[in-house]
Amino acid sequence: MSEVVEARDPKVPPSYPPKSPPQKKPVEAPRPQPATKPKSLTGVPPRLVVTSRRARVLAFRADQWAARKAAGEAALAVAEWDYPLLDEQDFLKAVHGLVQAAVAGGGKRVSVHLADQDAKVLVMVLNHLADEQDAVGQVPAEVAVLRTVEACGSHTDHDGHAWWALLNAQPRPKERLT
Repeated sequence: MSEVVEARDPKVPPSYPPKSPPQKKPVEAPRPQPATKPKSLTGVPPRLVVTSRRARVLAFRADQWAARKAAGEAALAVAEWDYPLLDEQDFLKAVHGLVQAAVAGGGKRVSVHLADQDAKVLVMVLNHLADEQDAVGQVPAEVAVLRTVEACGSHTDHDGHAWWALLNAQPRPKERLT
């Protein structure tokens, strides 16, 4: 019986701009874009990683004194690993020869990677010059003929040219000639 009647004003445009309609949220949030393009499969993969064993990396400028400095620092690093039967002279000659080969191969820096496992010590030297057109030089003969060197070689990979030698830290005693 009693009806409420609303009084309406005449239609007048508002004096402020109208609100924009709310934006719908996308189904999936946009993925973050990296600052640089990701490396392709032919690009540079991750660096050398050594796990589950003692390891040390030593870096040097590739100059005429690098071999001597590297041999001394590598000997100190391996001395901490307590290998009393490791032939120190063979070890020093191996590191010295490998570093000389890496310096001769070119590049601005040389890194010496040391690792051990099961009484064996791996010495790998990189010159970080990944020019695939240059062939990596062979391991020097004075390294290959050492008594405690069980295996040695050289190769080129994503880190550059590498020379390596595996030394026995518990060699058999020298045979006496009688």
